[in-house]
Amino acid sequence: MVLRKLCKDDVPFMLEWMHDPNINCNFRFMASDYGVNEVSTFIEVAKKDFQDRRAYHFAITEDGEEYLGTISLKNVDLVNQSAEYAIVLRRCAWGRGLGRLATEEILKFAFDRLGLHRVALNVLSDNFPAIHLYEKCGFIYEGEWKECLCLSGKTHSLKWYRLLRQEWQKTKENR
Repeated sequence: MVLRKLCKDDVPFMLEWMHDPNINCNFRFMASDYGVNEVSTFIEVAKKDFQDRRAYHFAITEDGEEYLGTISLKNVDLVNQSAEYAIVLRRCAWGRGLGRLATEEILKFAFDRLGLHRVALNVLSDNFPAIHLYEKCGFIYEGEWKECLCLSGKTHSLKWYRLLRQEWQKTKENR
């Protein structure tokens, strides 16, 4: 598994998961509305955010080539040493352990390279496969915001998770 910067060639593969109703139902934005122009713009903005150290979006690949998903550290705050984690995989990459491997790599980047103290995430409370991944990777449940979102006319709750540097180091030592 290799993480690399996003590139123009990733656009059709990103649109694949964005237009997959079994994937995009877990997002708080209307991914199905995105087209080539919007995804191309996202990739260009991601390059600038990377340079400005505001966000880091990586393509998940097996060999550095074909895009299989995106993993990100968003809202990077170097003063408070924190960031928000996010991941999405194309359906063809599910069940292969790539999510766990990519998460381990981006956490190493967050804690060792960026010197962060805290990485956090939120997830729809009924997204059980994602929750399983996060807990397997060592993220610790902090609480739930009940019915805080309205998506497609239905209310949803969000679960919040965190991983502190010392918790990550313990998890890493136990592997």
